[in-house]
Amino acid sequence: MKKRTKKLLLLSPLSHFRAPKQVKVFWFFFSKKNYFLLSFCLSSAQAAPLKLTTWNLNWFTTNATPTERPADAPHRTPSDIAALRTYADKLNADVIAFEEVDGATSAARLFPPEQYNIITIHEAVAQQVGLAVRRPITVTQQPDIRALDTEPPDAPFRLRYGLDAILSLPGGATLRVLAVHLKTGCITDAIPTSTRRACALLARQIAPITAWLTARAAEHVPFALLGDFNRDFDQPEAVSTAITQAAPVLRATAGTSDPCWAGGAFIDHIFLGGAARAWLVPNSLRVLTYADRDPANKDRLSDHCPVSITLNPPAILPPRTPR
Repeated sequence: MKKRTKKLLLLSPLSHFRAPKQVKVFWFFFSKKNYFLLSFCLSSAQAAPLKLTTWNLNWFTTNATPTERPADAPHRTPSDIAALRTYADKLNADVIAFEEVDGATSAARLFPPEQYNIITIHEAVAQQVGLAVRRPITVTQQPDIRALDTEPPDAPFRLRYGLDAILSLPGGATLRVLAVHLKTGCITDAIPTSTRRACALLARQIAPITAWLTARAAEHVPFALLGDFNRDFDQPEAVSTAITQAAPVLRATAGTSDPCWAGGAFIDHIFLGGAARAWLVPNSLRVLTYADRDPANKDRLSDHCPVSITLNPPAILPPRTPR
């Protein structure tokens, strides 16, 4: 059960992805006797807005005989999947970090491959972490952050790796992304004093995340850390403190509450670092809530709602080609 916070945020979905505008640039080349006029098209100084989302889909599978699932996990009908696809279409995001999907085949039922490139972690777990990236954005997957699986080697079930990728945007900018799904069961406990096993596992996940953040800050690249952290950060606590100490970051969900279902504190978060902090469109945090407000029907959809922000990345003009 998510605890309530002092404020409730209910916002609507954002606009479609738009290709960047083009402008024509003229160059004059002079010699002693003649001059030449060359023209070519370059991207304008402002690229298209980018809608960035995290969405936990609550044991989403299209496999008729899924494995590694608890007995109370959702068993969705074709109409349930169709309803989720309607919400995915309405969401209309450019980049979606998804959690609790059993693979790219199932993700493609919500994010059609003709529109999205879909990648997932390289780990044989039923709860995959993945990215759906709208074309023509290109995505280059990096090695998984395997250290986020902090279970001992003999544990029967594994924790999820982190998905690390570089997004190349149409305007020429890049965004490094780490999508995560951290250990559940330690939403508000004080980690240093908690006796819960879940909190001990979560505590061990801090170091791999902060190492990734420190590396990105040292590279001076725009980056985003997002996903299901299973943690309320609007309180003094160890995970968010470690994140903010590792690198200067901005948390888009800070000071707000999640209107999903009965409402409460956000546990799905989006952090921005490097130049990406300046890309955030002010007040662009959005939560796409479900029309069905009956908590008994959560399993038809998801117990999490999509959480989104809008970025305005710059267009990076290519260098002049010698003639």
